[in-house]
Amino acid sequence: MARSPQITSQTLKVLEAVISQPELSGAEVARITRLATGTLYPILLRLEGAGWLQSHWEEGDPQVLGRPRRRFYSVTAEGARAARNAAAELQPMIGRLSWA
Repeated sequence: MARSPQITSQTLKVLEAVISQPELSGAEVARITRLATGTLYPILLRLEGAGWLQSHWEEGDPQVLGRPRRRFYSVTAEGARAARNAAAELQPMIGRLSWA
């Protein structure tokens, strides 16, 4: 099993966004979190490597779609558990988070 990722405020933003929806593209996570792609995609990669997120490529040919395929992210059961634990530990410092 991979090492748990470092929990930063940006990591918590990403987890909160991905937990809030069944599946989000990287662009949707960027829009929700307002994180720059240079910050966001390394976080997504670390979370996926730790087993907290899973991802898959959109079906379809980019030429037929008329755009590049999207990569969709969703939280795993382990990721949801880890996010709740991290939020509980950090809550006194950062205030109340909105996911259940």
